[in-house]
Amino acid sequence: MADFERIFTENRDFIYKYLLKLSRDSSVAEELTQETFFRGYVNIASLRDEAKVSTWLCSIAKNAYFAWCKENKSKQELDEQRAFDSTDLADFFIEKELSSRAYECVHELDEPYKEVFMLSVFCEMSLKDISRLFGKSESWARVTFYRAKCKIIEKMGKR
Repeated sequence: MADFERIFTENRDFIYKYLLKLSRDSSVAEELTQETFFRGYVNIASLRDEAKVSTWLCSIAKNAYFAWCKENKSKQELDEQRAFDSTDLADFFIEKELSSRAYECVHELDEPYKEVFMLSVFCEMSLKDISRLFGKSESWARVTFYRAKCKIIEKMGKR
């Protein structure tokens, strides 16, 4: 129990910020942070390498966010319908299509490209911090991020 309290204390702000970047809503981020640590506590036996606990928690947080998105899809669609009143319809669909395609491309990436890209872009984590998180050099993080970006651009061009 004391070990998990330490994990919680050391990672709660990071996980909250990660979820805030994904959800863009502080109350959703708070709710999902609680859900993440609950799932982490229940599944602590599946943690293989304590040095990568923040990566493990990010994975749990990401899955909790995706589950939340599925549950709230109808609400989001209603909000998008209301957006038509104040937004040019063509611009709205173009932006939605591009972001949807980019989102799909990111999630089609293999690891570690996907995780490095998401940590850098969504969490605004520095490449230096990402390299420490993975136990690799900073140049590894830089090259991995660059390759992930190239793969996304390539995938976007094929669609």
